[in-house]
Amino acid sequence: MSIRSMTGCGRATAQKEGLHAEVEVSSVNRKQLDIVLSLPRSLSILESRIHDEIARVLSRGRVSVNVVVRYSARDAGHEVVLNESLVRAYLTTLRKQANKLQVRDDLGLSHLLSLPGVVHVRSPEEDIERSWTVLQVALSKALERLDRMRQKEGAALARDLQARVKVLETLANEISELSPAAVVRFREALKGRLASMRDELGISDERLEREALLFADRSDITEETTRIASHLKQVREWLRGTQPAGKALDFLAQELNREINTIGSKANDAAIAQRVVQFKTELERLREQVQNIQ
Repeated sequence: MSIRSMTGCGRATAQKEGLHAEVEVSSVNRKQLDIVLSLPRSLSILESRIHDEIARVLSRGRVSVNVVVRYSARDAGHEVVLNESLVRAYLTTLRKQANKLQVRDDLGLSHLLSLPGVVHVRSPEEDIERSWTVLQVALSKALERLDRMRQKEGAALARDLQARVKVLETLANEISELSPAAVVRFREALKGRLASMRDELGISDERLEREALLFADRSDITEETTRIASHLKQVREWLRGTQPAGKALDFLAQELNREINTIGSKANDAAIAQRVVQFKTELERLREQVQNIQ
């Protein structure tokens, strides 16, 4: 079953080598994928990676992500890093120049430490790849739990939509069955009205029949009922499919609404008009549910 709700939440943690990551993901309805991310400033460079991970799982919805990263007491302090290769390069160059200029080589540790780039103080947050390794695990687990919740709610939505499609199919079949007789009644009624005005209008019997047929043909709804049957069949196929169905179902609901409105404006029959109202009411309920689907 591909149907997934756009509402859900998931939370997970992961830890490794003194680093603890906690991720909470929640989502609500939105036509497009909209990600709101709360991330420690020191890890802001990972924002695009987090977006990519989410987009691989979710295609619609407003997704809120909260990330917390903590370090153990052992790793919480700052680390002093000595750039050994740079020190060696300084030593080689300076000693070569001292020998060339024939000056005393009095280089000491204090001199070396004052040179640019020799010493760097690094906080644990700056180890981006190490942080991402742990954060990615927590994010993946949180998204998996969110997806399971959305899938569970989606199954309930699918059952509700299947029931509503069945009601719409029943109403569409009834409208289709009523249509031929309604067209005949409309044509006869129109002929009667035109006949009463025949002398006044000065039209022949042949023209009277032709005009009645023309106006009656405009009230025929065969094309609309055929398209409604096709749209409802597609709705069922999407509900049984394996791809995200929300956008497609939303489009089909709009097309169904357009066709039933056309029927309502063309069919001059009380029984059909009654079913058009019922169809539109049930279709609106279906459209509301579709807004919850990924």
